[in-house]
Amino acid sequence: MSETLPPCPECASEYTYEMGALLVCPECAHEWSPAAPDGVEAESTEIKDAVGNVLADGDTVTVIKDLKVKGSATAIKVGTKVRNIRLVNGVGDHDIDCKVDGFGPMQLKSSVVKKV
Repeated sequence: MSETLPPCPECASEYTYEMGALLVCPECAHEWSPAAPDGVEAESTEIKDAVGNVLADGDTVTVIKDLKVKGSATAIKVGTKVRNIRLVNGVGDHDIDCKVDGFGPMQLKSSVVKKV
């Protein structure tokens, strides 16, 4: 490869790599668009929970209503804590990637959670 990838704008790691249209840092898991100048995020929209709190990667949230899970006989109950969320552009309007205890990895809508 003759082209050199820029270092991570968050932690300055030189071990960045391409994943689709994004650049990714393996040390801090920061993702950014290579077209964005000086590491400025191309998408600056904030994701808010059901009551208006701004969410960030790594937050802990609580489910505010029962959620039916396709393919499962049980539902995710109100008050279930979900730790270490990751904000993503998911399928439809699902914008939280997480692992729910007893159900496994899944995507949730920010409108059905509340920040703890």
